Amino acid sequence: MKKIILLFLMTFALFSIGHAQAVYDRSSIKCIGVELDGSQTLRVLGYGRNRADAKEQAMKNAVWAVIFDGIRDGVEGCNMRPLVTEVNARERYEDYFNIFFADNGEYKKYVTLRDTKTRSANRKKDKVGYSYEMTIRVLRSQLKARLKADNVIGKEHL
Repeated sequence: MKKIILLFLMTFALFSIGHAQAVYDRSSIKCIGVELDGSQTLRVLGYGRNRADAKEQAMKNAVWAVIFDGIRDGVEGCNMRPLVTEVNARERYEDYFNIFFADNGEYKKYVTLRDTKTRSANRKKDKVGYSYEMTIRVLRSQLKARLKADNVIGKEHL
């Protein structure tokens, strides 16, 4: 009887271990190139419950990386420094960035899909939703001018 109970508990324990859900890794953003107008072409991954949400999240991730994280991977020549280098800027300007990154928010003015080739996006569906990897161009110089105009970064910045 003890063996049956032990076998049952071991079987239950094995089946109760779930698969780890995908976690977004900001280091998955790669720079593909830099344009002469100061924009950066990035390869970005986004997650969402449907394809449209995943695409929008990829665009948000691209702009977020340019503003706060900088671009670490990819070709040389990409501006690796984030636009906002102030410590705790995310918390200090939280209200500003909540509005800026809202769904269909202002961040979309600084993102273009001009460099996206037909069928170049990698999409995967899993139990939770979609992951979508796509090519996005972030208009870095215009974004920098906007952040300066809104006094998020200083006039002498960069």
